[in-house]
Amino acid sequence: MSNKMGGIKRKEAPSAAGKSEKKQKTGGYKYEKPAKPSRLEQAANDDGEDDDVDTGAMNSERADMVKKPMSNTNAKFKLDTSSAEAHAKQRQLAKERKAAKPNADVVHRSKQLWEKLRRKSHVPKEEREELLTELFSIIDGRVRDFVFKHDSVRVVQCAIKYARPAQLKGIVKELQNDVRDLVESRYGKFLVAKMVVQGDRADKDMIIPQFYGNIKRLINHPEASWILDDIYRQVATPKQKAVILREWYGAEYAIEGKQYTKKAPPADVTADLVKILEANPEKRKPILGYLKQLINNLIQKKMTGFTMLHDAMLQYFLALQPGSEEQSEFLEILRNDIDAEENDGGGDLYRNLAFTKSGSRLVCLALAHGSAKARKQILKCFKDHIETMAFDVHARMVLVAGLDVTDDTKLTSQTVLTELLGLKNEDTKSKHDRLEAMLTNLHSRLPILFPLAGTAKWLCQAGEKEAIKEIHAVRATTSKKAPSQRRDELLKTVSEPLLELVADRASNLITSSFGTQAISEILLSCNASNRATAAEAVAALAEGDPHSEDHIAKDPAVGRMLKTLVTGGAFDPATKTVVLSEPRLGFAATLYPQIKEHIVSWATSDSSFVVVALLESEDVDKDIKKKVRKALEKGKEEIKKAAEASSEGKVEKTSDEEEETGKNKNKKRKVEHKGNAGARILLEKLG
Repeated sequence: MSNKMGGIKRKEAPSAAGKSEKKQKTGGYKYEKPAKPSRLEQAANDDGEDDDVDTGAMNSERADMVKKPMSNTNAKFKLDTSSAEAHAKQRQLAKERKAAKPNADVVHRSKQLWEKLRRKSHVPKEEREELLTELFSIIDGRVRDFVFKHDSVRVVQCAIKYARPAQLKGIVKELQNDVRDLVESRYGKFLVAKMVVQGDRADKDMIIPQFYGNIKRLINHPEASWILDDIYRQVATPKQKAVILREWYGAEYAIEGKQYTKKAPPADVTADLVKILEANPEKRKPILGYLKQLINNLIQKKMTGFTMLHDAMLQYFLALQPGSEEQSEFLEILRNDIDAEENDGGGDLYRNLAFTKSGSRLVCLALAHGSAKARKQILKCFKDHIETMAFDVHARMVLVAGLDVTDDTKLTSQTVLTELLGLKNEDTKSKHDRLEAMLTNLHSRLPILFPLAGTAKWLCQAGEKEAIKEIHAVRATTSKKAPSQRRDELLKTVSEPLLELVADRASNLITSSFGTQAISEILLSCNASNRATAAEAVAALAEGDPHSEDHIAKDPAVGRMLKTLVTGGAFDPATKTVVLSEPRLGFAATLYPQIKEHIVSWATSDSSFVVVALLESEDVDKDIKKKVRKALEKGKEEIKKAAEASSEGKVEKTSDEEEETGKNKNKKRKVEHKGNAGARILLEKLG
């Protein structure tokens, strides 16, 4: 298990509490993240089967030497015994020495049990229960005698693997005070990983406080550092994380943390360095000096993959005064990791930072505060990692920041957009498969559509909007180019390939809500010679009777898309008006020929608001409005029936109060459908 951190992309830990993402249908391309488990899980699954054991085997070079006949020409002496006999004596002496050690018999027996238990598929369940009972009878009360030896520690690992909760808790309690020594052990660290992964919350809360007071030592330790960081990232509670991170701020916080080994920390404990310095302004210089030195030491050692380090770096940066000499020095430390003389140009620090929450925010701020030269250096670090970053929940924000603050749009187009859009790929099918998959993915669609939609509610979540707002505040003082000019220049790069995709894959894109949102934004925002072709491809999908089975009008997402396209722009909630796209799309002129024969059916369908938009939108030609109104007048009775139609059957749950009290638990309330809302609006307009 390597402890080198440089260049390792940190994986997001799987969380049972995480919200599930709605699956979207895509084409043939599928981006697959590596299935490799986190290192904490790897360590927990390591039973030590491959550890070298004294088997008497010799290496290949020595075996070749033994096979070669010795020349007697210049022989000075001859051994009394053969090499095989000498090795046999050595092995016998080794066995005698082991047998003379304390607990030799029980260790030997426990290893025999382990040899059987580790071959799970070869041991019947009943026999395994008997073996486990015997194993726990041996190690119970003497676990410490086993865990500091490489050959016997795996016996305890095996016991933990099959232990019942009560048995596991007993082992954790017995080893509670040895956790720090175990994580520093070449073999004991795997035992700690197993206890943390397999134990319940109470077990974890017994183990994690044992690190308090020793964070600086452990994060620099070659064996302990990675397991400490993985526990911090995947297992620790917010309060535990705060106690651990505070130790980066000075020795007094390490001493304070040591006290929390026996007692719980206060509820308001915080690792927010800005708040700590506001409460203790006299400590500003020593805290920042201590933290900077610890950060710099890890960067110099190329141990830059730790989430804990990224959190500490962000806290340090946020505590600095914008534009100060301290801030400039820190940004220079980050840039010093980029070395043009290295084969890959260096930049492992930036690549590691991009894939964690705190690290991503720090890189975004570094781009915002950086000069034109610094931004170019940073973006080039990610040259071969753009696609991977686009699919990552944190790294994608780095791409957004790069597009949003860099004045050199030629650079961002070549470095970021060319990779995202696959412009170098000459195979049209594979290029479109890949781009379709990216546009229908919750994460990767953001950097592609951001130049078009900006911080639109459907594209950006609340946290992302706040991050972009923070970047914009800095950009106002560091970038020279107007945001509108930057956007127009980026649109020139993305318009043609995106419109080409819509023209080729419209039928695939409308099968997902993400795809329909992408189509709307691409047609409204992009302006290229193939815009009309893309609009025709979308309009052609509306052909046929909207009441027929599997017609696109039955899909609410498609209905919203067509309504937006007919409207000709996006709704601005601030002014409560539709902002028409420029140049005008004029989608109604393309759509109307496809639906004119079924216009009344559209008016009574699930997508009736498309017809409402045909009458209301400023982007619809007056002649088309007249034709639509005339056709609707003829089918007024049919529209009236749809507007007034009602039926019972939809069921609503009882109120929250009834559910809480348990009364009328199974009682359900029928509500009445009130007909087609779009049809009612059309009736009002027809008079």
